[in-house]
Amino acid sequence: MPKFKYRVKVILNFFKKILSTSVSAERETDPKLESRATIYPRSEHCISRAQISENALKVLQRLKKADYEAYLVGGCVRDLLLGREPKDFDVATNASPEQVKQVFRNCRIIGRRFRLAHVFFGRDIIEVATFRGSESEESDRQVTHEDGRLLRDNVFGTLEEDVWRRDFTVNALYYNIRDFSVVDFTGGMQDHANAVLRLLGDPSVRYREDPVRMLRAVRFAVKLGFTLHPDTEKPIYTLADLLKSIPSARLYDEVLKLFLSGYGVQTFEILRHYGLFAILFPATDKCLETQDHDFPRLFLIRALENSDQRFADNKSLTPYFLLAALLWEPLQLAANKRIQQGENETIAFQNAANEVLTQQIKITALPRHITQSMRDVWFMQNKFSRTVGSRPYRLLEQAKFRAGYDFLQLRAETGGADMALVDWWTKFQVADDELRRKMTAPPKGGASKPRSKSRRHRTRAKPSSSQP
Repeated sequence: MPKFKYRVKVILNFFKKILSTSVSAERETDPKLESRATIYPRSEHCISRAQISENALKVLQRLKKADYEAYLVGGCVRDLLLGREPKDFDVATNASPEQVKQVFRNCRIIGRRFRLAHVFFGRDIIEVATFRGSESEESDRQVTHEDGRLLRDNVFGTLEEDVWRRDFTVNALYYNIRDFSVVDFTGGMQDHANAVLRLLGDPSVRYREDPVRMLRAVRFAVKLGFTLHPDTEKPIYTLADLLKSIPSARLYDEVLKLFLSGYGVQTFEILRHYGLFAILFPATDKCLETQDHDFPRLFLIRALENSDQRFADNKSLTPYFLLAALLWEPLQLAANKRIQQGENETIAFQNAANEVLTQQIKITALPRHITQSMRDVWFMQNKFSRTVGSRPYRLLEQAKFRAGYDFLQLRAETGGADMALVDWWTKFQVADDELRRKMTAPPKGGASKPRSKSRRHRTRAKPSSSQP
């Protein structure tokens, strides 16, 4: 009997050895795991500790002192190599979130899809992420949707595995605090030098995992002045529809990043080129396909140019103004259709706004305070033509008057409104009381005042009660 048990044990160990060898061979043939890092010493790159935030250095040094690996990673390394000041400094480490919290009392663990540690220094937050494991690694902590999207991912791993979980090669560069070198597994330094944006792995698979990567590709290409690698670019044309599966709240956040970062005009053109704009703003894209004498494209370009200039001048940017411009033409078409069907002009405009916003919110979850501000700007446009009596005074007191006036001026500059009306309001804003009384007095002898064309319609209808 003991001999039988011994033989069984030998056989089991034999099969375990075969299976272990098989798995080992598979890992050895995996090109991701075969890759070897190229180490760029301090003498071969331009990143200096003087460029790194004091708090980020504290996090790196304390993790190193606690015998953990610690690297700056992602956009901050990319921007430092470009000579730009990073917006944020992100740290990658082999310490688990709980171990990071043991090192830093001022730490909070966040996240469900992937748990992160936030280290607080007053208002400054340094994000610390544990190395992520290989995507091919089976784990009940990794959940994927039937369409390929990654829904939850808490698989921790090594530096070599973490590299392949990044999106682009230029975002997969690691600054090592131990020797101040840059670690490159993917050829990111070469792509950086060639101004090429290249997605890691199989682009089709990566886009299916997270379709928002297509928007990120456009955003980074424009922001960095890089060219999309052909392999990264090609699948976008056929996979754009995958964005329809993304939650509308996330797409709203992406829209703000795309259009309010100082590169709105270029972003708009490239999104249209790849068919991505049609997914984000289908009603507007449809209007652009049937534009007349470069309108509404010219209006949109001018609105984006103004936004880009404000960003360059470090002025505040209001999302509602640009969104109001992006949806202005669909609103006009919807209102005109209702007017032709017999609705009162004011009521038609209100109902059209409900209609356009309801459809857009399904795609990009515009917050209620944003849609209300958009309405204020839109509804003010017809009121600008009423320049007699007390109405101009009341309009001048509205909270969104300046935005509404700027919108009117934008329309006039692109042929959508009467410039004489803009001049009247420009003068009225700075006029003294006596001049204002004269400007708002009823016309004598049939003299006309500057106003936009008005239309009269016989029937009146009540506006829809529901407002997004």
